[in-house]
Amino acid sequence: MSKLNDLPFAKLQFYATAPYPCSYLPGRLARSQVATPSYLIDSPTYSHLVAAGFRRSGAFTYRPYCDNCHACTPVRVVAEAFEPNRSQRRCMKANSGLTTRVMELKYSHEHYALYRRYQSQRHAGGGMDHDSREQYSHFLLQSNVHTRLVEFRDHGVLRMVSIMDTLADGLSSVYTFYDAQQPQLSLGTYGILWQIAEAKRRKLAHVYLGYWIEESRKMSYKGNFQPIEGLVNGLWSRIKKPASGQVI
Repeated sequence: MSKLNDLPFAKLQFYATAPYPCSYLPGRLARSQVATPSYLIDSPTYSHLVAAGFRRSGAFTYRPYCDNCHACTPVRVVAEAFEPNRSQRRCMKANSGLTTRVMELKYSHEHYALYRRYQSQRHAGGGMDHDSREQYSHFLLQSNVHTRLVEFRDHGVLRMVSIMDTLADGLSSVYTFYDAQQPQLSLGTYGILWQIAEAKRRKLAHVYLGYWIEESRKMSYKGNFQPIEGLVNGLWSRIKKPASGQVI
C-alpha cells in the first residue's frame, strides 16, 4: 500500500484537526487527518487515498486520526465473491420494480426535499435535519473526483438517491438517502446491493463502505455484506464478520 510520502501523495500535505466530539461513540473525542489541497486530489489520487483508509465529505478528504482510539476500521465488500443471503434476496425481490438512472452531480429540489425528509425521519435532532440547500450542496454535490448520482424511482416517484465515487479498483459509497416511511422495503440495504451489482457489471473489485465501528450499532449492517475486508495494521484482510473481530 502506498505510504503518504510516496507518489502519488508527494504533492499533498496532511494535517491533523483539533479534537472534536465523536459522532459515533458518546463521550469520546475524535481527530481526523486531512489531505490537502483538495484541487490536487483527482480520481487516480483519491483511489490511492481510499485504499489507504481515507474517505471524503464534499471536497474534504480525511481519515480517523484519534490519539487513543483505533475503533474505526475501513471496510470494503469483495464484489465478485459476494452472494446475497436469504434476507438480501428478499430485499432485491421487494425492490425489483424500482427503475434507476445514473446522473451527473447536480442540484434538484426533489432530491433535496427527499434528503430533508430522510434526515427528519431517521436522524431527527442530529443537526442535519435542518440542513440548508447550501449545506446539502456542500456535503453531497461538491466533488473533485468521478462521482455519480443514482436515482431510484417507483412508477416515477422518487424513493432513493445514492451518491457514489468511481475508483480505480471499485466504487465508494458516499451517501444514500431514501423514503424511510417504508421500512419493510429495506431501501438502504437495496442501495448497497445495487452498488455491488454495478461493481460486478463494471468488473470492479470492491465496494468501499466507509468505516465500521464494533461498538456502534449504526455500523452493524455493514457486516451483512460478505465477504468483506477491513484495513487492519495497514493491510486489507478478509473479515469473517466485523462483529466477531476475526480476520481470516
